[in-house]
Amino acid sequence: MFSPQYTITNQLLGSIKSIAEIVTELNSRSFSDVVQMEMQRRAREISAFSSTSIEGNPLPLTDVKRLLKNKPEHIRDSEKEVLNYNNALIELDKLIKKGNISFDLELLLQTQKTVTAGLIEKNRWGKIRQEPVFVNNPKTRQMAYLPPDHGEVISLLEEMFVFLEKNSNVIDPLILAGIFHKQFVIIHPFIDGNGRTARLATKVLLAKMGLDTFNLFSFENYYNQNVTKYFEKVGVLGNYYDIACKIDFTSWLEYFTDGIIDELLQVKKELEKEIATPETVLKEYHQKIIEHIKKNGFITDREYSQLTKRAKPTRNLDFRKLIDLRFIIKAGKGKATYYKLKSGE
Repeated sequence: MFSPQYTITNQLLGSIKSIAEIVTELNSRSFSDVVQMEMQRRAREISAFSSTSIEGNPLPLTDVKRLLKNKPEHIRDSEKEVLNYNNALIELDKLIKKGNISFDLELLLQTQKTVTAGLIEKNRWGKIRQEPVFVNNPKTRQMAYLPPDHGEVISLLEEMFVFLEKNSNVIDPLILAGIFHKQFVIIHPFIDGNGRTARLATKVLLAKMGLDTFNLFSFENYYNQNVTKYFEKVGVLGNYYDIACKIDFTSWLEYFTDGIIDELLQVKKELEKEIATPETVLKEYHQKIIEHIKKNGFITDREYSQLTKRAKPTRNLDFRKLIDLRFIIKAGKGKATYYKLKSGE
């Protein structure tokens, strides 16, 4: 049975604590739908660019942004690879939002099929490899790693799924996601698309365990900043059967969690820029609305008119802005309309 070796170092423990603190802070704040949609769009662009760039795709980020916006009919393979990855991001995000997503072999097969469709032979889309493969050193082009025999791939994946399920409430989700990512790369279940599938599936596993990375940030970006280091950390050297029992996941887990921290801090920085724009900054009269609701539980337009000299059409705009920024919600109808904090919904 699969039983990965790793050590809970002070660095790893500190990273897990930092991630929890940053996520808690971000979750405690309200952001407008406009801001969140913009962040989601950026995250998809950077993820599609970074994950394919890791695999050698030459398209610069500016071209990727243009491609995802226009989606031309006639495209090259490099463009197809980016569009496929973006399609996979969208499909998986929809599944996550529906809830109860199954993290299993079928998910991996469908993900690989999406990222490789039209780029390799059709009979290899969404199919476990049926032949031996080897992994080259990206610099020397010499063989660096010989994965397990294709006849053992499914049983190795099943052992990994059993480990994840058995420890879902025992081991920290970040550690489980990191272990999955590296072990998937070690098993190397497909002829092509292993790296892209690994990164997408890791996003799904994190989301399933409570950290949804689809909406706001791209940990692929962290890996793409130093591809050589990523390959060194996630990969292994030698023959699988000689090294399987000696593989230590500790260094990779430290790197994996460092990457999530790096991207979360970047998101926090970007969000602070967004909420500091004229469209999102709250004025004194907006604060009066919120303070009144906190004190009394709700506010009506008539009560607001007693707090400010602003005309009725302007007061309506004030309420609308706070609704759009997701601070308050509207309740009641007609003359019985009132507003309350969204957190108290």
